[in-house]
Amino acid sequence: MKVRQLTFRLLQVYADVVRTGSITATANRLHLTQPTVSQQLKRLREIVGEPIVRQEQGRIVPTEVGQALYQLSQDLLSRADVFSQYLDEYNSGGRGHFSIGLVNTAQYVLTRLLGPFSQANPQVDITVEVGNRQQMLNRFERHEDDIYVFSHPPADDDVLAAPFLSNPLVVVGPENCRWVEEEGITIEALKEERFLLREPGSATRHTFDAWLYSEGIELRSTQQIASNEAIRLAVASGMGLAVLSRHVIADSPKGVQELPLQSFPLQSRWHFVVRRERRLPPAAYRFLSFVQGSLVQAFDEPEGEIAVAKLLQALRAER
Repeated sequence: MKVRQLTFRLLQVYADVVRTGSITATANRLHLTQPTVSQQLKRLREIVGEPIVRQEQGRIVPTEVGQALYQLSQDLLSRADVFSQYLDEYNSGGRGHFSIGLVNTAQYVLTRLLGPFSQANPQVDITVEVGNRQQMLNRFERHEDDIYVFSHPPADDDVLAAPFLSNPLVVVGPENCRWVEEEGITIEALKEERFLLREPGSATRHTFDAWLYSEGIELRSTQQIASNEAIRLAVASGMGLAVLSRHVIADSPKGVQELPLQSFPLQSRWHFVVRRERRLPPAAYRFLSFVQGSLVQAFDEPEGEIAVAKLLQALRAER
């Protein structure tokens, strides 16, 4: 048997002839001529090297070898159908995989988008990498992820960025802090307090340092702590004040309080960042489309919805 000469079309025609028992019926069902169907059966007979059908009471029925060939046809065609369905789902983004790299602070809000997306798309696998800005920049340079979330996108001509969500930075203190009840506090009044700061690679630290420099303010006492959650807990314990994203403290247990400081919050936005030359998997497109449709309801961010729509349009134009 010349197995390599078998084609799906030959097997499809043969399987239909066995099911209908008629060359005429198969020709009508598959929109072929009767001679074409007969030629396909003849070709299969030559490939197999044995008779595969016979006439019996006016119907075409398979021989013993033909029955085995029919089972093979059913198996292969069924597998092809399953693969076709998988491919349709993959191309629509309904299954597959994508990876997303988040700066630390963004994990507090991205879960509110990733969770519902995963529930609606259980066949999509998502790899989530979390780190500070420098760690995410390193991953970006190595092309390790499909989508990134930065508050300050990399300065690169190959970058496509969408400012999808506001990230207000506020000064926080412990609940019993003497500044909580005072109105109109200035950073000048607080510069003698100890401030708990993220590491220099952090975008929050970068934004706060730049603002202090622009205001000509130098803090007297600072302590570096490597994570937002550790800072929140340290503030709650009375170790000092801190600048955190409002999202970090929004859903936190009691213990910290936003202080009513003049010039705050410092305004910042998170951006979805994608490389122009990177071909995103369909599941990543599906996620961005999901986010576009969720930002107004989840975060009241119509500007973010427009930004993500423009990002999707730009990505499709690059394909």
